[in-house]
Amino acid sequence: MAAEVLEEISELDKRIVRALQGDFPLVAEPYKTLAEQVGVSEETFLERVQAMRDSRKIRKMGAVLRHREVGFTANVLVAWEVPADRLDTIAQQMAASPSVSHCYDRNTAPDWPYNLYTMVHGHSREECEHVVAELGEACQVSKHVMLYSRREWKKTAMKYFME
Repeated sequence: MAAEVLEEISELDKRIVRALQGDFPLVAEPYKTLAEQVGVSEETFLERVQAMRDSRKIRKMGAVLRHREVGFTANVLVAWEVPADRLDTIAQQMAASPSVSHCYDRNTAPDWPYNLYTMVHGHSREECEHVVAELGEACQVSKHVMLYSRREWKKTAMKYFME
């Protein structure tokens, strides 16, 4: 097995990563604005982002919705007991719901048979319960447990190259 050679990340790429992990500009040309902050052209900025994606230095980019700030005051983690042979199909179906922000599988344990987890957001507990009932019915899954959030501890993302 060949040893993997770790390639050093350039100072320009570090500046680009720092720009990308801040608030995304809500303007017509957000990458142009970010490129200006870094001191390069938009074309160079996007080329470097693509190169970092191609070399797997950047795996994904995404938005974080602060759900409470936009009116979703109830949320519940739902652990579902799903037949293993239907897991992928059901996960895709549940993940397609606009009320589901996260959907992932987990290993079971002898006293915990749940293997699919969804995070459901709503304007009330009743709305969350309605969504969960609809998901269960649509996917023909009845065994689940609903774990409501009582307190939010952290809503920040990792920050890299901030030294």
